[in-house]
Amino acid sequence: MAEEVREIIERVKVLREIEEISGETLAKELGFDPGEYHKWETGEADFPIGALVEIAARFKVDLTELISGETPRLKTFCLTRAGHAPAVSRRPMYTYWNLAYNFHHKKAEPFLVEAQSDTESKPLSLNTHPGQEFDYVLEGRLFISVGGHEMELGPGDGIYYDSNEPHGMKALGGERTRFLAFVF
Repeated sequence: MAEEVREIIERVKVLREIEEISGETLAKELGFDPGEYHKWETGEADFPIGALVEIAARFKVDLTELISGETPRLKTFCLTRAGHAPAVSRRPMYTYWNLAYNFHHKKAEPFLVEAQSDTESKPLSLNTHPGQEFDYVLEGRLFISVGGHEMELGPGDGIYYDSNEPHGMKALGGERTRFLAFVF
């Protein structure tokens, strides 16, 4: 297990312990499957980014604090220059860059996401998390499944959906796909 993942798990556990609630109680409260949540907290599976957004909101901490241990400080605006957004590695076939990492009390989490070209040949991995999500394709082609509905998106296409529904995506055409993802 990577050190970054271990640190995230420890921060989640500390937040739970401060409020004296169990992992099972937290999972049920946030609408997560308790068995899946247990896998996240033991490092058997990665926390989906949407689940981390919900956990951060539940404990009234910023996602940046939960992921990096650093407190965002900006309140008026957060300018993120090209190539300078911090990477958030959650799953090996995707890279997320947090586009507002240093803004305090965000209402949504904006990410630039890159799906590697080899995701096309892998089985689609579905996840759920409370809230909503909007994905906007910048380049490449993206296969997405939301609640059993399968679609193909290209540059300029966007999709807004209830992220409580099982959803997953992968790059198509043997090339990487880059898209903006906003998690609310």
